[in-house]
Amino acid sequence: MKIAVRAALAIAATALLADAGQAAESPKRGGTLTYMIPSDAPPSLDGHRETTYATAHTAAPFYSVLIRINPDNPASTTDFVCDLCTEMPQPTDAGKTYTFRIRDGVKFHDGTPLTAADVTKSWQEIVFPDEGLLSPRQSNFMMVDKIKAPDPTTVVFSLKYATTAFLPALADPYAWIYEKAILDKDPHWYEKNVMGSGPFKFAGYETGQSIEGVRNPDYYRQGQPYLDGFKGIYAAKQATRIDALRSDRASIEFRGLPPAARDELKAALGDQIAVQESDWNCGSVVTINEKVKPFDDVRVRRALTLAIDRWNGVPALSKIADVRTVGSIVFPGDPLAPNKDELTTIAGFGTDIEKSRAEAKRLLKEAGQENLSFEMLNRDVDQPYKYVGIWAVDQWSKIGIKVTQKMMPTGPWMETERAGNFSVDLQANCHAVVNPLIDVQPYLPSSVSAQNYGNYEDSEEMALYGKALHETDPQKQHEAMFRFAKHVMDTQAHKLMMAWWYRIVPYRAYVKGWKISPSHYINQDLATVWLDR
Repeated sequence: MKIAVRAALAIAATALLADAGQAAESPKRGGTLTYMIPSDAPPSLDGHRETTYATAHTAAPFYSVLIRINPDNPASTTDFVCDLCTEMPQPTDAGKTYTFRIRDGVKFHDGTPLTAADVTKSWQEIVFPDEGLLSPRQSNFMMVDKIKAPDPTTVVFSLKYATTAFLPALADPYAWIYEKAILDKDPHWYEKNVMGSGPFKFAGYETGQSIEGVRNPDYYRQGQPYLDGFKGIYAAKQATRIDALRSDRASIEFRGLPPAARDELKAALGDQIAVQESDWNCGSVVTINEKVKPFDDVRVRRALTLAIDRWNGVPALSKIADVRTVGSIVFPGDPLAPNKDELTTIAGFGTDIEKSRAEAKRLLKEAGQENLSFEMLNRDVDQPYKYVGIWAVDQWSKIGIKVTQKMMPTGPWMETERAGNFSVDLQANCHAVVNPLIDVQPYLPSSVSAQNYGNYEDSEEMALYGKALHETDPQKQHEAMFRFAKHVMDTQAHKLMMAWWYRIVPYRAYVKGWKISPSHYINQDLATVWLDR
């Protein structure tokens, strides 16, 4: 617990120090924020469907959500505030019923009043999607029984059981509230179109080029947004984004840059550049398609993880990439995360790499795969996908495995994942509010989690997860979570956790009102951002 407290305090302190002095300043109105989006283009504009930051950084400013982490305290994991509701409710029925009152006078950008019916329909699409609709977060809400709107100003969530995992899941920044009438007519409409009630109104979109928004004069938060508008520019290449910041053609890139980029910009521009840093609720993970031979053999999967020298490799990689921490599938520093002694008992996390690699070679020989070779699917994004991918290929070569990488732009990469047209895939498991019981759900069987492209079923894993989810005693919950993590990473080697990320955001010092969080999804509606120039 002390480790977790220190980690939380460090994150908060970093953000507060970087934002020092801003609280005393009065926001200035006007101006257009230009920022870089480190992607070629989002696979779609639908937040209910997508999981990539490319969609969040593109469209979040157009939308409202029911609740969210406090934008003035985004490093918190418990400070939830209303967005469309009037006040945070106290649960009733022994923690199983949450009743939300919806703000009066909120309008969609087309002038249509927003009511509880819109909120309910949007959440039903996320939690209980109709056939043919993709909802990758559906399993996050397995505790939800019903969602109803008894009147135009009230939304009621009824849970199957009380759990502390519910509110953090409800604060998901992708849970945009859509217009019911539009969804009723065409549930796929939002994949290519925008219609929200957020601080900015849609002003233009050029696929692979840019997204633009203008101030919503009818926004329900008095005085916000401060900006006249924004323009997000897509640029998959890191060098392009750094050059844009250096030349002041863009003010910020919200996702994060590696240490060298931070140092380069500070050296060139001095106090014209400000920096905020944070541990990142995001980790590089290798997904193995268990429907493809020989990856249906656990011996092969265990050999892949045993070959990786994480304790020496991650610190070296952190000098050039935005990764920093060795950890399990549970966010490091959280009370549910394994401690160092526990972690070293998991395959691939032992401190004797030669011993681990000898065992990996033995397993490959036993499985008849001494000459294994395969293609690894990877996302065509510099940080940290390419760097982690190159490292993984090198590590596997140490035990005689030959691997080539297939780099693909974000959209086609995600479609290839969803279609299962790969053997091994380098992904990232990234989440918003730190909530380990929900954050590990992409590792649940593919029939449970739409975000798991590993194509495996595992009843024992589900039983272990259920024990952790329902346990209320902190120590017993930690023990249950460790058994779950070891099963996923070692016993069955379904997933290979490579490294946890570290977020570094350099930006032009005249950008004010934005605070970093452990997630690059949170605090992206830009309502509080202003320009001091």
